[in-house]
Amino acid sequence: MNKRRKRFGIAIGIAMVSLLLYLALWPIPIEPTNWEAPKSEGYKGSHRQNDKLSNMKYIRLGHYSQPEHIVFKDGWLFASVKEGAIIRMRPDGSEIEEVVNTKGRPLGFDFDSENALIIADPMYGSHGGLLRVKNWQAEAEIELLTDSVDGRAIYFADAIVVSRNGKIYFTDASSDVVPEKIGDVLAAGEMDILAQTGTGSLLEYDPVSKETRTLMRGLSFANGIALDEKQENILLNETGKYRVWKISITAENVSTLDSEEKAEIIVDNLPGLPDNLMQGKEGKYWIGLVSPRNSFLDYSADKAWLRSVVMRIPHSFWPRGEGYAHVICINEEGDILYDFQGPRLSFHQITGVTETEDQLYFHHIGDRDKIGWMENLY
Repeated sequence: MNKRRKRFGIAIGIAMVSLLLYLALWPIPIEPTNWEAPKSEGYKGSHRQNDKLSNMKYIRLGHYSQPEHIVFKDGWLFASVKEGAIIRMRPDGSEIEEVVNTKGRPLGFDFDSENALIIADPMYGSHGGLLRVKNWQAEAEIELLTDSVDGRAIYFADAIVVSRNGKIYFTDASSDVVPEKIGDVLAAGEMDILAQTGTGSLLEYDPVSKETRTLMRGLSFANGIALDEKQENILLNETGKYRVWKISITAENVSTLDSEEKAEIIVDNLPGLPDNLMQGKEGKYWIGLVSPRNSFLDYSADKAWLRSVVMRIPHSFWPRGEGYAHVICINEEGDILYDFQGPRLSFHQITGVTETEDQLYFHHIGDRDKIGWMENLY
């Protein structure tokens, strides 16, 4: 009996040592870095809790799910979904049809002057990029516009806005993470934010010269974007740092550390992680706070070693903010115009808001087959 106990104890000891060695030494895709997290002010002031989203209604999408981005055009709602498609439907959810399927994971999209779809897809082909789809109403023709900039690959094409002069602005959320290799966009995004290496960028593609250039770099998960009314600046959500930038379209490879002349922070220290950024009516800009602040991420800001340990455990066990429904609306100066929340709502992970004449439609990446909507709340 004593020998059996001794062998059992040795086995447990070996298992524990193996586990510790694994948590300390197993290779990880990104080495986290230390950063300075702003102290969270919580839900107060402009963001004090309310239940204005509590009466949300829903459009069912059938076998489609996770409508991460929604655009209203010519009487149709277009949505990018997890199944690799751009779908469209009437505002009441009727006549759902698939417009194109990239076989990847389309995220942000817009339309150019010729009504072609411009799509950011980080899982198209070998590592994704910026796509153009013409004749989508007939036989879709998918063209890869660009998948590299400054001699490096664009791994995480994310959000898009097409300007009136035809130039396309889009974000490369991270140059450290390759969603196509990880196999899941959400996991890839969480990995980049956990690492805090700040390799996201804002890019411009010129369809005339076919050149891609960098406006801004050093962003912690560069996410949703929108042009201002004069189309002289880009508003951009930096998800990993809980803030919103205004960046001149004349910026040239500026860094978050030396951006005073061409870029400024207009919203800072948000209580959640800003995702999509959509231009609404009359100078309004809508932002979805996809998740509340992650207390572990803030606590471990100066403990990169601890975040590297977390990266070695299964993704489903990573610490993250509790599900919470929250959207805000700002103007071009970054003033908070509206703050809508749903403390008891089960419709979480809202990424953005699309505003029509009389309704608000809510994008999301939760594991659900529906779009949320409400009549305008103001």
